[in-house]
Amino acid sequence: MTKNLRNARAPAKINLTLHIEGRRVDGYHELTSLVAFAGAGDLLTFAPDAQFSLEVSGPTAIEAGDGGDNLVARVERALRAEKPDVCSGAFHLTKRLPVAAGIGGGSSDAAAALRLLAAANGIALNDPALYEAARRTGADVPVCLDPRAKFMRGVGEKLGPTLKLPTLPAVLVNPRVPVETKAVFQKLGLKPGQSNGYGPHPAVTDGMDFENFVRALKKGRNDMEDAACVIAPIVGHVLSTLSSARGCRLARMSGSGATCFALFETCRQAGAAAKAISAAHPEWWVKPTVLR
Repeated sequence: MTKNLRNARAPAKINLTLHIEGRRVDGYHELTSLVAFAGAGDLLTFAPDAQFSLEVSGPTAIEAGDGGDNLVARVERALRAEKPDVCSGAFHLTKRLPVAAGIGGGSSDAAAALRLLAAANGIALNDPALYEAARRTGADVPVCLDPRAKFMRGVGEKLGPTLKLPTLPAVLVNPRVPVETKAVFQKLGLKPGQSNGYGPHPAVTDGMDFENFVRALKKGRNDMEDAACVIAPIVGHVLSTLSSARGCRLARMSGSGATCFALFETCRQAGAAAKAISAAHPEWWVKPTVLR
């Protein structure tokens, strides 16, 4: 087992679309979502050791917590359940992403931990034990294992192939108001066995150019957006602010909120929008980035 200190980025997961197809009889919601990953994210460092430990620092460390409920701790336990002889170590999570924000921050942290443990233990990234540990830890963890654009379906366990997207300059905005995913699903009001009947996901193909890609995205939606706006009306304010930014081509909420994103044709437009929004709303978390 290597003794070198290792680092892994944990990028924000952005749901470019999020179609809730219906609710299964077991109560879980079936979805289809096109997922991309941002340049913005957390950072996880790892030093092999006999015992697991986790230290959390950074701007959002207090909200993330460093106890046994942190997803890094949970995924380490899940991997040891799959591979009892796996050697663990000391993790240090630098937490920069907002928590309970609809961008899979904790899930991406957990996936980064799995990649670090795999590298240190000589486990191939396509080893089924990694996927199983990810699935058992959280619905968004499997898609974050390989943080590149793809479709996720089912309850998050069915993953499509990696997609080559056009360059997507973007601005992420979180008003620093947490939104509980469970509450948003409850507000949707789907009964077990009920479908929403909103129609299929628009076709998205590998290697689409920017114009055709945005045109396809506009035919999609986030079915959790309206419910989130009722629970946290500031989400609507964020969407309105992003939509009115000069050069904005599409504004939408990610996940169950409250983080929203806007797409722009150029990085200069995204940077200018982020600067203007930050100046008008210094209390918000605002990040220009590129989605991949």
